[in-house]
Amino acid sequence: MTTSSEFSREYDVVVVGGGPVGMMLAAELRLAGVDVAVLERLAERSPHSKAFGLHARSLEVLDRRGLVDRFRAGARSWANGHFAGLDEWVDFSVLDSSHPYALLVQQTKTEQLLEERATELGADVLRRHEVSAIQQDDDGVTVDGQRPEGAFRFRAKYVVGCDGARSLVRKTAGIDFPGSGGRVTARLGDVKLREGEDAPMGMERTERGLLFCVPLEEGYHRVATFDFAVGKDPAEELTLDELTSSMREIWGTDHGAHEARWLSWFTDSARLADTYRNGRLLIAGDAAHVHFPVGGQGLNLGLQDAFNLGWKLAAAVHGTAPSGLLDSYTEERRAPAAKVLENTRAQIALMNPDPDVTALRGLVTDWMRLGQVNHYIAEMLTGVGVRYDLDGPEHPLLGVFAADLQLDIAGESRKLSDLMHDGDAILLDLGGLPETAEGVRDWAAEPNGKVRVVEATCADRPELAAVLIRPDGYVAWAADRDGTEVRKNVNAALERWFGQG
Repeated sequence: MTTSSEFSREYDVVVVGGGPVGMMLAAELRLAGVDVAVLERLAERSPHSKAFGLHARSLEVLDRRGLVDRFRAGARSWANGHFAGLDEWVDFSVLDSSHPYALLVQQTKTEQLLEERATELGADVLRRHEVSAIQQDDDGVTVDGQRPEGAFRFRAKYVVGCDGARSLVRKTAGIDFPGSGGRVTARLGDVKLREGEDAPMGMERTERGLLFCVPLEEGYHRVATFDFAVGKDPAEELTLDELTSSMREIWGTDHGAHEARWLSWFTDSARLADTYRNGRLLIAGDAAHVHFPVGGQGLNLGLQDAFNLGWKLAAAVHGTAPSGLLDSYTEERRAPAAKVLENTRAQIALMNPDPDVTALRGLVTDWMRLGQVNHYIAEMLTGVGVRYDLDGPEHPLLGVFAADLQLDIAGESRKLSDLMHDGDAILLDLGGLPETAEGVRDWAAEPNGKVRVVEATCADRPELAAVLIRPDGYVAWAADRDGTEVRKNVNAALERWFGQG
């Protein structure tokens, strides 16, 4: 049997992978008092960004932790997005959200800000730590690997793999990763263009494929070609010659592309893990789902994984998690991922250069001019349409992300988001909390109270009696003033999500 003296360090949770998802999870765990380490093999953060934007639901989440202003500082926002490169834009301004727009933030900046948050809260971010083996048992998980000083061996109660599509954690856990292989090859480069003023901006479709081009800082452009005909040897790196050749083939010119500072390539491979947990091993982000990066959904999807998992895993670490809480992570997060894989596959089909697809693109473009269709797609791309299928008395708010209500608390005007910076669950008493819920006040009085009761009034929602909001911002229970029988079920909801008081 292994003894504690054999370990370099023991933690409550070890997060493998220091990208944005891993850093977000570490910050959430530290907020809940969990001892956590992030193990990252790279010596420093990559200067190159795969993702460029944060959508409305991610911005709402960051707002719930008082972080959104860090991300908005100096960043551009836009109220539109694209679906399959169609001519009709998706209008984000119609979203029922406190942040109905997309924010232009490069992935490397997102990772930096989330790492700063995690370290501020006391997480150990250990770079140049490459994990080579993981073994779980009934009592915990052993993590072995190499660092500059030599081998290390850590011990943790749980390990979470935020280690990408080739996740060692997922493979060790024996979690299947079914899906479809790549049929479309995307070649991408951050390059300088001698003919940049003549280059198309955004996405352009031709009879041979698609070209994507947007200006970056310092005179660079991000250029990508989507090739539906010619694949690529997986063993070969992308070269500038190959990228420019693909540009000429698809667009007819390479616009004088030169001086590449970053080259990469990917396919439309789409895979979704069968489960996000096996015992003490869990996965999040690209370790759980991969898809073609169209619509800027991948990073945002992973951040939502971390936000959903953080408070649940913290409860498991502290021994306060009710039965089934940790399993609800897979139940809730796998369905939105499946929807993203579905819509990205649909977009790829619409982007196909086959002339027979052109008529279909015209038809879908016409549909998108209908307000309801455009609104539906806006909710789908941004995650605002996500609603968890939660057990409990029926109510229109059950399972939705709680709106940022304007509240009056003891004569002071406050937003709901202001109350959630510490990661607490909130039982919002709007003047209709039943006597049967009085026991929850004992929970809040404990040093590590599970639920914070807030008495307030809300002029915008006078029909609401009370709302129970989980730490991740989703409504676990709600009642209207005319629903006396429903109000009696608040204790059941409290026990379902936070255990016996």
